[in-house]
Amino acid sequence: MPRSLTAASLVIFLAVAPCAPGQEYPHKPIRIVVGYTAGGGNDIIVRVLVPKLSEALGQPVIVDNRSGAQSIIAAELVAKAAPDGYTLLMGPSGPMTMNPAIYSKLPYSPLRDFAPITMIGKFPLILVASPSLPVKSVKELVEYAKARPDKISYGASAAAFQLTTELFNQKTGTRFLHIPYKGVNESVNAVIAGQVTITIGDPATIVGLMKAGRVKALAVTSAARHPAWPELPTLAEAGVPDIEVILWTGFHAPARTPAAVVRKFRDEVVRVIGLPEIRERLAAMAVDPSGNTPEEYRRIIAADIAKWTAVAKAANIKAD
Repeated sequence: MPRSLTAASLVIFLAVAPCAPGQEYPHKPIRIVVGYTAGGGNDIIVRVLVPKLSEALGQPVIVDNRSGAQSIIAAELVAKAAPDGYTLLMGPSGPMTMNPAIYSKLPYSPLRDFAPITMIGKFPLILVASPSLPVKSVKELVEYAKARPDKISYGASAAAFQLTTELFNQKTGTRFLHIPYKGVNESVNAVIAGQVTITIGDPATIVGLMKAGRVKALAVTSAARHPAWPELPTLAEAGVPDIEVILWTGFHAPARTPAAVVRKFRDEVVRVIGLPEIRERLAAMAVDPSGNTPEEYRRIIAADIAKWTAVAKAANIKAD
């Protein structure tokens, strides 16, 4: 082979080398799988972050909604994806800590099959009813429900909302019947349409409808009133003690994803949720930003699995 051709080949090799496997992450689009419909709380939260993440990482960040089956479909998809950082899960409390509590068999393990990246933030839930429902408080709701035990129902799109509402049933002696939906937006719309009596959902989906008067907010599940809605009582203040529910959401990679890839994505998420405009938008949805380490996040997941397993066992809540 001529010496000049060999040199040319070397130049070509060096030119294409940056596109070869093993190059710096990321070098192609990143897909974030969300286990709920577009317009749901987790979908809204991730779409707040995506433009800045795309800008920071220099690659498109694409949201892939795979709703259904309590986010089991989405979690299984990511658990079985290549551990290269290009398919990630938007993994909230429901699929990561509550599904294990109510399903005896899951096609994924939150701790074995995922590498936690970081928590985005925490948030309470809001109990809402239709504006046409003749109640103005949780006390009146309970009285209304007990007088009509065979005509009341609740919509829930995830284990988190189902467990919380079943706890409400347990503490109040009501018998709201569970009607499943694919997303929080669908269960809230069912409340508005009068198809179900109540729903408990995340603020990201509910706040706008609450302010517009399309749903009647009755209580928040946090220990204290939220500064964004000081007029909204806690469940304890409304006469239902021992129900304090704070959920979270965050990013997860398939297990065995390289630590450097996890660290790179986590660093950019932390930087983005620290931006004033992003913090302002998250605060409007009652999301308290986190940005913890993978190790801290893993400890929280393990502790919450134990907590919700105990709750489900005590309330005899099973989804199988």
